[in-house]
Amino acid sequence: MTLMLLGLLLFVGMHSIPMLAPDWRGRMVARLGLMPWKGLYTVITLLGLALIVIGFAQARQAPTLMHAPALALRHLNSLFTLIAFVMVLAAYVPRNHFKAWLRHPMLAGTALWAGGHLLATAWLHDYVLFGAFLVWALASFFALRRRDVRTGMQVAAGTLAGDAIAIVLGLAGWAVFAFWLHLWLIGVKPIA
Repeated sequence: MTLMLLGLLLFVGMHSIPMLAPDWRGRMVARLGLMPWKGLYTVITLLGLALIVIGFAQARQAPTLMHAPALALRHLNSLFTLIAFVMVLAAYVPRNHFKAWLRHPMLAGTALWAGGHLLATAWLHDYVLFGAFLVWALASFFALRRRDVRTGMQVAAGTLAGDAIAIVLGLAGWAVFAFWLHLWLIGVKPIA
């Protein structure tokens, strides 16, 4: 669990800089240069991700059960995760209503993914992992929304074509992950 906690500190910490220390980021970019800053950011983020994966795998070897979740919550998690895939893809698809309305659909999708997993799982290591991502995603979402309002940031209007692309890509990504990749990568088959 220690490696996972260290990984979360690095990964979530780096991703929290825009929310917690935007001026510090600006000073680092001015001091190091944009590309070296991006390189440092990427290295620390990837190190954090690697530690999360290794730590999570280790924690699963000696799990601590917190409670027994209802089977219906696993189904609800599948729905949340499906919507999360659409939201994450909407962050990259131009001119869709999800991005126009939410402004930060990737953070909304991450919160749905983490929240759904918290409902459906009952292990301490799951609570730590998904709880950390849920708190970070919600805090970042609301902080960045406030920043957008404060700075008057404009987002392109959504179109039905953009919505359709985000939905189709999100559904396809979810299906591949739910029916194949989740078992292969995580060792758990979410859809029986």
